[in-house]
Amino acid sequence: MGKKILLTGSNGFLGSYILNEFSDYSIKGLSRNRSCYNVDLSKNIPFFEESFDLIIHCAGIAHFIPKNNQQSNLFFDVNVVGSSNLLIGLSKTSLPKQFVYISSVSVYGLYCGLNINELNDLNANDPYGKSKIEAEKIIKKWCEEHNVICTILRLPLIVGANPPGNLGAMIHGIKKGYYFNIAGGNAKKSMVQASDIAKFILKAAEVGGTYNLTDGIHPSFYELSKIITQQFGKSFVPNMPFFIAKVLAKFGDLLGNSFPINTNKLSKITSTLTFDDSKARIAFGWNPTAVLENFKLHDNA
Repeated sequence: MGKKILLTGSNGFLGSYILNEFSDYSIKGLSRNRSCYNVDLSKNIPFFEESFDLIIHCAGIAHFIPKNNQQSNLFFDVNVVGSSNLLIGLSKTSLPKQFVYISSVSVYGLYCGLNINELNDLNANDPYGKSKIEAEKIIKKWCEEHNVICTILRLPLIVGANPPGNLGAMIHGIKKGYYFNIAGGNAKKSMVQASDIAKFILKAAEVGGTYNLTDGIHPSFYELSKIITQQFGKSFVPNMPFFIAKVLAKFGDLLGNSFPINTNKLSKITSTLTFDDSKARIAFGWNPTAVLENFKLHDNA
């Protein structure tokens, strides 16, 4: 209970789950506003009035497809510059014993594949994935130089109440009636509950290392959309045949980012991509809840 913790991104989606899980600990939040430390890490170096035993670096923005260079640069500013500024600020006070960085499976740069593990090459070439790779490198190097135990959690789609990003868009689309699966929505994707991530952090922080975390079930888009649809009191999930989606994707290739789908997006949507979390299961007994059995929308979703 005496462990002092700093949580960046404390007002964010995952940060709120971590705060709730660590409510019995001495934990301070860092965010752009409404926190113990109000700092925009992408622009400023924080000044800490105290030392911490554990840093949980959760600050970031949800993955989205950038429409211009300004949006692409945002990933670099938040993930790379933000991480660097945090580390500079920490270097000016007493160093922590442990550092946990919330990363992403996007670092692997894959759009399809089965049971990808932590030894896979980091081949991301999109702005989000590349920024996460660079942030991981900076943090690992800093921890090695300062003898800090470093833990990196590479996460897939994070599920919880009122999520941001692609899942949030999916929920909104289902609620408003304009979401549809493509080719039956049979592609499987790795997912994990935000609450399970929060519970895992302390165990991993004591040891360090890099870990993928999933629910081990890897639901399909159809299965996830069905659960969401039922919670809205609906019974039908619309579907678009692949040949129609393929024609629309061709138009999207010509029209650019203003069109909701193109060939690249279609390939991602219809391809199975799952990750192997056996390293965490063996090392820590990672046994998360099944997303399809436990995912509940917020009451006012």
